[in-house]
Amino acid sequence: MASSSIQMENPYASNPAFSSLESQVLWEYAKLSKHLKTLKNLKNQPLQPHEQLLATLRNLEKQMGLVLTLYKASVWATIVDTEQEMNADREEEASRRYQQGLQEDGMSEGDRTVQEGDEFRPWGI
Repeated sequence: MASSSIQMENPYASNPAFSSLESQVLWEYAKLSKHLKTLKNLKNQPLQPHEQLLATLRNLEKQMGLVLTLYKASVWATIVDTEQEMNADREEEASRRYQQGLQEDGMSEGDRTVQEGDEFRPWGI
């Protein structure tokens, strides 16, 4: 696909390997790459302030800031999800051990009542 049409049409939208969000992100990266290549090509031109160049640089700066913010948010979300999964696994394991301890004592959860002066004895230890 021609690089000039990358600004108008998402070349990744029809690829079944990518979700809608993934194709949107890839498209934004492609547009960002095109802007960076344009800036690289401008280094050979004489240094004159161009309004279009300044506008492009401002737009590029905003896009790069947005990419960084989205990246940080996705890393944070991954960390939080992993933490939640680990906590759920720990709680499940603790519950399983508790139930196993009750079964070893021959009790169900409702059979055990705490009396004043009882020691705390997890899992019948």
